[in-house]
Amino acid sequence: MVQKDYDVLIVGAGPAGIFTALELVRRQSGLRVALLDKGPELGQRFCPAHAKGDFCRHCPTCSIMCGWGGAGAFSDGKLTLSPEVGGVLEEYLGRDRLEELIDYVDSIYREFGAPDEIYGLGKEPAYEEVMRRAVFAGLRVVHLPIRHLGTGRCAEVLTRMREYLQDRVEIRMKSEVKALLTQRRRARGVRLADGSTLTARWVVVAPGREGSNWLRHEAKRLKLNMVVNPVDIGVRVEVPAVVMEPLTRLFYEFKCIYYSRTFEDKVRTFCMNPYGEVVVENADGVITVNGHAHAYRKTENTNFAVLVSKSFTEPFKEPIAYGRHVASLANLLSNGVIVQRVGDLLAGRRSTPERLAKGLVRPTLTLATPGDLSLVLPYRHLVGIMEMLEALDKLAPGVFSRDTLLYGAEVKFYSSRLELTPRLETQIKGLFAIGDGAGVTRGLVQASASGVAVAREILQRLGGE
Repeated sequence: MVQKDYDVLIVGAGPAGIFTALELVRRQSGLRVALLDKGPELGQRFCPAHAKGDFCRHCPTCSIMCGWGGAGAFSDGKLTLSPEVGGVLEEYLGRDRLEELIDYVDSIYREFGAPDEIYGLGKEPAYEEVMRRAVFAGLRVVHLPIRHLGTGRCAEVLTRMREYLQDRVEIRMKSEVKALLTQRRRARGVRLADGSTLTARWVVVAPGREGSNWLRHEAKRLKLNMVVNPVDIGVRVEVPAVVMEPLTRLFYEFKCIYYSRTFEDKVRTFCMNPYGEVVVENADGVITVNGHAHAYRKTENTNFAVLVSKSFTEPFKEPIAYGRHVASLANLLSNGVIVQRVGDLLAGRRSTPERLAKGLVRPTLTLATPGDLSLVLPYRHLVGIMEMLEALDKLAPGVFSRDTLLYGAEVKFYSSRLELTPRLETQIKGLFAIGDGAGVTRGLVQASASGVAVAREILQRLGGE
């Protein structure tokens, strides 16, 4: 058995792990830092199914979700420059500190190649008119300055970060961590899949959404307290880009919240992709749907998610299992993702290839199977989704068209949240948990900010010594 000692071990090479490493080596040279991830390098992340336009092949390690850059490597690459969305770091760090970290993280992204343009600043005269009409539609618009990388440019930025860290951090890709090692309630290191052991003074766990189930099992084994997060279940909506253009031109990502008349459930828009495409994701063996907007390639459509948020109370404590079950129903009926026209859903019939061919919207996800989402989504979720589309139609006429496409299921598996201190430290001293996999963030910026916060905490402790 080989043993190697480090000052800091970072588990997960997504934005949280990368920014932990960046902050550590930029602030103090000479630290022994290792960054581990079970996936491959960015240039080796290849999906055999996507390349051939085929269904997911359930690879042991999903190249779309795992590897350098994490699940965000092939995402739309939106940097949401507001503490309003993207996680719950404000609960730990406070508003002022989080805003400072967001500005700092944004500057690092720009240093590595993010564009200068910011959307959603609200300076155009049409902005106030949209806000006024939203009130009458029953929608609360979330004001969000956004810097858009785009799928292609996102990979370029991550590649530059990889090159910067190359000679400063020991990067070990395809190194799966099986267990966290502790002694007397203090972090000691990790055990890898090959049986070897790595030890460190501090361990930072940032496994991303792909590793959330592993982290949950490890937390249970180590007797760490967990907090149950809500689960968001809904659909990916696809419309002609011209329908959403009055909103995407002003906001790029138009985020709004609606409370359904029937059940008063919270319904929200999420991840809007102007001139983008709908894609599939493998969430630990379950196929879900998502969306991208490429930096250098455009389609004629815009897509976005409409999600219904549900929190569960006693005795049920498995929101992730519930979301997986809903998504699995779509997989069972379609071998992946179902697509349905709004008109067919309202008429109580399934969509067919012939009915889709008559519509104005050409699906960008050609793998999706025409079907009936009412056989998948719970009734109250469908009601909330349709009410939200009606409300949105008052701001962007054509959203609630019979030809609008709905893909399902889209499920956001917000990981069960570990009980953490304001320093993002677990009940085990020296063991920190950050990013989406720890349930404290839900996007690139706050995930990156959580890495910076923990790196600074470790550096402060080093200085204290």
